[in-house]
Amino acid sequence: MSAPATKDDRLWTILSERAPVILPPDASRRQAAVLLALFKQAADYHLVLTKRTETVRHHKGQVSFPGGSYDLADGDLLTTALRESQEELGIHPQDVTVVGRLDDLPTFSTSFLVSSFVGLIPHPYTFRPNPSEVATVFTVPLSVLADQAVVRTYTRTREDGAVIEDYEFHVGCHVIWGATARIIRHFLQVIKRQ
Repeated sequence: MSAPATKDDRLWTILSERAPVILPPDASRRQAAVLLALFKQAADYHLVLTKRTETVRHHKGQVSFPGGSYDLADGDLLTTALRESQEELGIHPQDVTVVGRLDDLPTFSTSFLVSSFVGLIPHPYTFRPNPSEVATVFTVPLSVLADQAVVRTYTRTREDGAVIEDYEFHVGCHVIWGATARIIRHFLQVIKRQ
């Protein structure tokens, strides 16, 4: 197994030194949290992604990070991200070295307020996907996601009439879009890969 990043690692430094934009709870949105689980292989970090089943309640068949809705029993959003990652992929919380938090992101079609945490896991790691939630687990090197050849930028009009710039990542047979693509784009900008 490879060791997680050390405190002199560039990724650790960038994420631990920045102050994320944390939005206050909003009664019109459900709080949720996701884990950007990364492992280092050779000289590159790889991001763990899932394709959701067609039977889940929200975001059927979409590419996503492990995560889900905040539960009062969690106590905080980091615990939500770690709990959901264990439930969906079998990632044990003690195997995750949390290195930082990204800016909160409101979704519009499903009215969530998503908090994103970045954590390092050992490599190799045996994932145990929950078949009722996860159809596929796959990983993508950050160098691939940072390649402009896989990114599509477009404008779209939200249901509230606002016109926004949005993104898609076309990686192999997967199209990553929506909140997941916006979180990836933000993450790459934070770590200065885009």
